[in-house]
Amino acid sequence: MLFLIYISSGLFLGWSLGANDAANVFGSAVGSKMVRFRQAALIASVFVILGAVFQGKGGAETLNALGAVDALAGGFTVSLTAGLTVMLMTRKALPVSTSQAIVGSIMGWVLFTGNKPDISVLIKIISTWVSGPILGMFFSGLLYFLLRKFLKRAKIHVVKLDTYIRISLILTGAFGAYSLGANNIGNVMGVFMQSAPRISIDFGLFMLDGAQLLLLLGGIAIAAGIFTYSQKVMQTVGNGLLSLSPEAAIVVVLSQALVLFIFSSSELSNLLIRIGLPPIPLVPVSSTQVVVGAVLGIGLAKGSNEINFRAFGQIAIGWIATPLVAGILSFFALFFVQNVFNQQITSKQTGKSIIESDSIHGNTLESLQLDFVIPFVILTVLVILTALIFFIMRQQRLRLKAENELLAQQNQYFHAQRTISELEMKAIQSRNELLNSNLDKKRKEFIDMAFNLTEQRLFLEEIITRLEELARSAVDSSNNNDLRSVIALIRQKMSFSKEKENFYGEVEMIHKDFKTKLETSFPSLTEQEKKLATLIRLNLSNKEIATLLSISPKSVEVSRHRLKRKLGLQSEDNLMQYINSI
Repeated sequence: MLFLIYISSGLFLGWSLGANDAANVFGSAVGSKMVRFRQAALIASVFVILGAVFQGKGGAETLNALGAVDALAGGFTVSLTAGLTVMLMTRKALPVSTSQAIVGSIMGWVLFTGNKPDISVLIKIISTWVSGPILGMFFSGLLYFLLRKFLKRAKIHVVKLDTYIRISLILTGAFGAYSLGANNIGNVMGVFMQSAPRISIDFGLFMLDGAQLLLLLGGIAIAAGIFTYSQKVMQTVGNGLLSLSPEAAIVVVLSQALVLFIFSSSELSNLLIRIGLPPIPLVPVSSTQVVVGAVLGIGLAKGSNEINFRAFGQIAIGWIATPLVAGILSFFALFFVQNVFNQQITSKQTGKSIIESDSIHGNTLESLQLDFVIPFVILTVLVILTALIFFIMRQQRLRLKAENELLAQQNQYFHAQRTISELEMKAIQSRNELLNSNLDKKRKEFIDMAFNLTEQRLFLEEIITRLEELARSAVDSSNNNDLRSVIALIRQKMSFSKEKENFYGEVEMIHKDFKTKLETSFPSLTEQEKKLATLIRLNLSNKEIATLLSISPKSVEVSRHRLKRKLGLQSEDNLMQYINSI
C-alpha cells in the first residue's frame, strides 16, 4: 500500500501525459470529426498500454540510469515536481515537454543528494532534444512530398479518398499511441525502476516481471488521462497546431510515431550493433517537440513563407525554461521532504546530501543554515522573485498594450459605424426629399388633370345649354332632331370615362399604400368612398371631385359628411388632415 502511495506522483504524471500528449496522436482525427472521441480514446488507450508494457523498458531504464533515484520518497518527489512543472507551465500557456520536466527534476535530485549523474546518459538525452525534432522534420517533409506525388498520380475519387484518409488516421493513430507508450512511459515510471518489486507473474501467453508491472500501471494512468481529460485538448489541437489538411495530419502523426518508435526499439538498436553501426539511444523523447518538428518540416516542404518563426522561438524558450523550473522545484521539494517530513530520499550513504554530510561532522542544522542553506535559499528566492516580478510586469505591459490596441480598434470601429450611419441618414433624407418632390410633382399633375376635366365639362355644359335653346327655337323639326343628336353626342363625351380610367390608374399606383391602409383599417368603406378619400388626399376641390365622380358638388358635400362618420370623426374634425395622417 505504501508503495502505491509513493508511485502516485508517477501515476499523476502519467495522467497528465495522457491528457495532453494523446492529442498529438488523434487530435486531427477527432478535431475534424473523422473519428469519434470514444473510438479514438479506446484505440489510443489499448495501444499506449501495449507499447508501455512490451517496449517501454529500455527508455525507462535509461532515464533511471541518469540519476539512479534509489528511494521511493525521492522518486515520489522527483515525479511530483515534474508533474507540477507541466501543470504550472501549461496553465501559463507556455510550451512544455514532459521529458524535459522529468530530466530537470532528476538533475535537481542529483544536485541535492550530491550523487554524480551519468554524463553519457545526460548527453544522449539532451542530444535527442535536438535530433528528435530534426528527425520529425526530415520524416514529415519526405513523407509529405511522396504522399502528394502519389495522390497526384493516383487520382483517387473524393469519396474513396475520404475513406482511405479515415482508415489511415486510425492506423497511424494506433501506431502513434503504441510508440507514445513505448517511449514516454520512461518519463512516468523511470525514476521508480530501482524500487520495482522483484516479482514475476505468468499470464499464460506471456510473463511480466516487476518492472513491466510498474510500466503497466503507468500505461493505465496514461489511458485514464486519455479517457478523462483529453477530449478538449484533442479538439483544440485538431483545430490549432494540427489544423492541417488531412494528408498533412497523417504525415505529422506518422512522423512522430516513427521517431518515438526508433528511440524506444531495443531490437532496432541491437540490429545496428550487429552490423557494426552505433546503437540508437533508448531514451524518452518529447512527442510535442517531434510534432513541432514535423509541422515545421511540412512548412518547409510547402515554402518557408508559411512558417511562423516568432511562434517557433517562443516554443524554444519554453523548452529551455522547463528543465530549469523543474530542477529548482525538485531541489526545494527534496529539502522539505527530507528535513520536514523526515523521509529518506536516497539509500546510498556516499550519496548523502550536503545537509546530511554536514550533520555527520557534528554541525547543527542551525549552523548549516547560516553557512549554506539560508544564503542559498535567500539568493534563489530573490532570483525567482525577480524573474517572477519581471514576468508579471511584462505580462501586464503586454495585456495593457493589447487592451489599448483593442480599445483603439473599437474606437475606430465606432467612428466608422457613426460615419456610415450619418451617410445612411443623409442618403435616406435625400431619397425622402426626392420622393416628396416627385410626389408633389405628381400631385400637381393630378390637380391639373382634374382641373382640365372640370373646365372641359363646364365648357361642354355651356355648349349643351346653348344648343338646347336653339333646338327649342328651331322651326324646322329636322333641324331640331339634328340638334338633339349633337346634344346627345356631347353628353356622351362628357362622361370622360377613358380619361377618368387613366387618371385613377395613375393615382392608385402612387397611393397604393394609402388604399391598402384604408382597406385594412376601415373594411366597411365602399369603392366610391375609397375614391373620394384618395381625391381628398390630393387636395382637390368639391367641383373637381364632382367632375371625376360624375356627381354634383352638393352630392360631394353629402359624401364627405358620410365618409367622416365612417372614419369615426366628429363634425368639428378636419377630414383632409386626418386622411393625410393615415
